[in-house]
Amino acid sequence: MRARAKNQRPMFVSFSGIDGAGKSTQIENLRARMQEAGLRVQLITFWDDVARLKGIREASGHKLFKGEKGVGTPEAPVNRRDKNVRSWPMTLVRYFLYSVDAISLRRVVKKALRSDADFLIFDRYAYDELANLTLSNPIARAYVRLIMMIVPKPDVSYLLDADPVKARARKPEYPLDFLHTSRASYMTLSDLVGGITIIPPMAVQDVARQVLQHALKALPLDGIQSAQAEKLVGLANRG
Repeated sequence: MRARAKNQRPMFVSFSGIDGAGKSTQIENLRARMQEAGLRVQLITFWDDVARLKGIREASGHKLFKGEKGVGTPEAPVNRRDKNVRSWPMTLVRYFLYSVDAISLRRVVKKALRSDADFLIFDRYAYDELANLTLSNPIARAYVRLIMMIVPKPDVSYLLDADPVKARARKPEYPLDFLHTSRASYMTLSDLVGGITIIPPMAVQDVARQVLQHALKALPLDGIQSAQAEKLVGLANRG
């Protein structure tokens, strides 16, 4: 039985933030809660389902800049060399790659909105690429505005804020100074594009509660079955 009305498109949300901010944990929690309420959830991973020309990314990060692969662990940190490289040649490569990804993202979103899912979750979005640009640069800011004209805007765009020190302890793949720079860039991007829901650093359970409550406010409850709506409200109140 379909959860939403026939003329109701799926709601979709995105999760962004610095590496180690806890996105995977919160995505899985939200997906579980929505499925518990009887909604059909589709997870779309940006790097697997959207990003294109991965060979160029591999070459720039590993071959040209001698970066290591993997995500790293506290016991075995890695030293990646990709989005933390800020040279002008790499910036030009980013402009090209991010434009290709924006077109791909637009197609992926349109296809997903035609699916039989009730709720779509994007693990990272265009924001996570744009935050790698030097947003104090007028050209970069103009480029961001152009990309935002191409990509669809999620119903809720979550930005999970995090303490860079704690984030790196969980996922040590980039230098601490870059994580501080990246966090500041996300905040600048949020001001630039608008409409991003920033979840401040707090206990995992409290973040999960806020994420669910924001999703519930945006979810058209009149488009789903009453029993499912009641269950969602109960889950949000329960946290």
